[in-house]
Amino acid sequence: MFAAATKSFVKQVGNGGRLVPVPSLSEADKYQPLSLVVKKKRCFFFPRYKFTSTPFTLKDILLGDREISAGISSYQLLNYEDESDVSLYGRRGNHIVNDVGINVTGSDSVAVKASFGVVTKHEVEVSTLLKEITTRKINFDHSLIRQTRSSRKAVLCVVMESIQTTRQCSLSVHAGTRGEAMRFHFMDEQNPKGRDKAIVFPAHTTIAFSVFELFIYLDGAFDLCVTSVSKGGFEREETTTFAFLYRLRNILFERNRRGMGAISRSQLYLDDLFSDYHDRPLSMTDISLKEGTHIRVNLLNHNIPKGPCILCGMGNFKRETVYGCFQCSVDGQKYVRLHAVPCFDVWHKRMK
Repeated sequence: MFAAATKSFVKQVGNGGRLVPVPSLSEADKYQPLSLVVKKKRCFFFPRYKFTSTPFTLKDILLGDREISAGISSYQLLNYEDESDVSLYGRRGNHIVNDVGINVTGSDSVAVKASFGVVTKHEVEVSTLLKEITTRKINFDHSLIRQTRSSRKAVLCVVMESIQTTRQCSLSVHAGTRGEAMRFHFMDEQNPKGRDKAIVFPAHTTIAFSVFELFIYLDGAFDLCVTSVSKGGFEREETTTFAFLYRLRNILFERNRRGMGAISRSQLYLDDLFSDYHDRPLSMTDISLKEGTHIRVNLLNHNIPKGPCILCGMGNFKRETVYGCFQCSVDGQKYVRLHAVPCFDVWHKRMK
């Protein structure tokens, strides 16, 4: 009954916008501003998303103990009173009957009355929050982050606004038959037992909310998706590797054009590497993981300092690394410095 009332409220007040109805009265207190919810697509046949509440707020998943400084503004939205007749033969009528459990014997419709009174809107100051998150990082060891990150269909969201009641409210449902001269004509004057249901819930109950999705980068930084065009989620490591490989190819082409190096043969293998890294997981393209090949080592463990990568750390690109290979040698040096990914694989494919 509560879910049917909140859906009707959103349809009348915020249809076509960001508003989402609160699905359950027992979870209404978990949709406060700056609370975290998980957005997940149901399946291919159901385009709508399912929002699941969590017991955490945005501060809980950030590194450090500093509180969120963004304030929350509140103002009166409207006075909401709704009465409607719903046919038992429709989808909404069936949902109400199953949810409430009223006696519908001899009835063809139900009357639903929702009295929310004056409702208030509470929203986070977006501009202040956007400035603050530029210096905050996500804690990847948090249980909610680990569980959400493991699912590609789940997106972490933060509640940015909530709509709450200001007084004690009531919801009532009456089952009966439609009459010509009056709203309902009950089957008898005594109103059979079970035809009426009513609930009363306290003030400050959340009935609707809206969210911004979070896009979380590999280094722990994150963005708020303030428009419907931008999408949340987690930056994937394979995407970063492919982007770096693309930049590496451009560096090699530029060096070859200017005559800055003699490693232009590696360009012959880069197109193959693009398809390898794009279409396969990292464990299938990492040469150092295959049996009988050169081993990637941390040079610091052998008292060799950090230095420029032989592939992408020369010239104007001072990209340094602590990894390398002892089975390779260049210009009398008994080791080669190479980034773990993807330079190690690029170099050894060139050497084949």
